[in-house]
Amino acid sequence: MGADPGLHVFAVSKRVMGIEPTTTTLATWRSTTELHPQKRPTNEYKSPSRQIKPTIAVLAGRGVGSRRIDCLRDRAVRARPTIIPAMRIPLLIVAYCLVVPAAAGLLMLYDGRHELTALTILNVSNDPTRELWRDVNARFVADYAEETGLRVAVRQSHGGSASQARSVIDGLPADVVTLALWDDTDRLRVKGLLAANWEKRQPHNSSPYYSTIVFVVRRGNPKNIHDWPDLVRDGVAVITPNPKISGNGKLSFLAAWGSVRRRSGSDDEARDFVTELYRHVPVLDTGARGATTTFAQNGIGDVQLTWENEAHLEVRESEGALEIVYPPASIRAEPPVAVVDRNVDENGTRAVAEAYVQALFRPDYQELLAKHHFRPIDDAVMAKVRSRFPEIELFTIDIIAQDWNEAQKRFFAAGGEFDRMFQQQ
Repeated sequence: MGADPGLHVFAVSKRVMGIEPTTTTLATWRSTTELHPQKRPTNEYKSPSRQIKPTIAVLAGRGVGSRRIDCLRDRAVRARPTIIPAMRIPLLIVAYCLVVPAAAGLLMLYDGRHELTALTILNVSNDPTRELWRDVNARFVADYAEETGLRVAVRQSHGGSASQARSVIDGLPADVVTLALWDDTDRLRVKGLLAANWEKRQPHNSSPYYSTIVFVVRRGNPKNIHDWPDLVRDGVAVITPNPKISGNGKLSFLAAWGSVRRRSGSDDEARDFVTELYRHVPVLDTGARGATTTFAQNGIGDVQLTWENEAHLEVRESEGALEIVYPPASIRAEPPVAVVDRNVDENGTRAVAEAYVQALFRPDYQELLAKHHFRPIDDAVMAKVRSRFPEIELFTIDIIAQDWNEAQKRFFAAGGEFDRMFQQQ
């Protein structure tokens, strides 16, 4: 009954490390486990740092570097195990509860080939990019481990682009933002989260791909929709997200406006057309994926205005129930990517976040973007995958507004064009 439970922890910890404990230690351990369940010794709580000492000693004896040992010791000091009443459970379970966290920490920190780390970055993105970043993240984690010997994790957050920007401003700890529009990203600079030169850090103004807005229609295109004017015919219901909070929604609005301007129409004519278009919209979802659910799953509407990549995804999943229609012209969207300077400096994640963003411009990642129907910015890669992307005239923001910042203020700010349209309705 006077046996020291620390000996049991020491013995089990040796076995976890693959080292057979001494005969004396085993004998003490066996004798204790054979005690009557009601007369087992009281557990003496030992601090995590004391529990881990045998493991650290073994590692040092095996020639493991001091850096890995320091990581293990730090993890032990940070651990806060729950104290379990020893008289209520078998002593072996007490020992198990003490040893396993230490062993698990060891296995997380060292796997025999690479030094591991619990370092995690958060990518805050817009709505219809979930499948893209799932594949990008898996490749990056593997590549980064191979190149640096470190393992990281990449978490994701998705939603309407403007809403996501607001969440980051309000404290969502994004290390990287991959939002739909330049203006949504630049709002973070205005709030002091990004450096003044954020868009000049990577090629092509930090846009690794470009895209556009296309139409998705029902099988056979029963409403015969091929161009923007077809959207305002009698009996046509249009599905598009809310342009106040969704990148998809803003681009659909601007594409419709620009479709009039590119035909030499005036702003008054563009305003009349877009106002009529939104009279054909029965519901404004908060983001692209919500609009897809409304159209593809709930069967509402005759045509959906959506990202090119989202259109391909939902048509594939519809198994023939939906089709893509490319209008003669649409807007060129160039979603930027950026490291959130304030957050990565606070989190100690700058090196990983910068490597993540830089990887997106490499040819192998450009090909992965193309696989998900995002048009790669690399001309050589685009030449290889050209057949995946039908020809379409893509006009830029400057036929509608001076720049994205001016477009945001003019069309989507409080009291802007979109608000005045709804006041009229």
